[in-house]
Amino acid sequence: QVPPVESGGGLVQPGGSLRLPCAAPGISLDYYAIGWFRQPPGNEREGVSCISSVDDSTYYPDSVKGRFTIPRANAKNTVYLQMNSLKPEDTAVYTCAATAYETCGTVLAGIHDYWGQGTQVTVSS
Repeated sequence: QVPPVESGGGLVQPGGSLRLPCAAPGISLDYYAIGWFRQPPGNEREGVSCISSVDDSTYYPDSVKGRFTIPRANAKNTVYLQMNSLKPEDTAVYTCAATAYETCGTVLAGIHDYWGQGTQVTVSS
C-alpha cells in the first residue's frame, strides 16, 4: 500500500495563495473521499476540507470557508487544497487522508485507508 503524498508547502506572505496536491501513486483517488487536515504548533489537528467519493460534496469549516477549496483533477489522479487569502493562523502541517467509497463524515471522524506524511505551510511576512 502506498500512502498519499502531499507537496507544495512552504513560506508565503499573508494574503498569498498556495496549492497543495495530494497524489497517490498506484491507487485511483476517483473512488476515495479525501480530507485535508492541519495541525498548528501546540494545537490539535483539525479538518479543513473534504470532498466525498459518493457525490463530490464538499465540507469546509468556518475558519477557511470562502478561502479554501478542494478540487479534484481526476486526469492527474490528484486532489488539491487550494488556499487563498492566507493568514498567519493558517500556519500548520497539512496532511491529506483518503477513505474509499465514503462520505466526508467518515473521513472527518478519523477513519482513513491512507494517511499522508504532511507538508509544512508557514504564513508570515
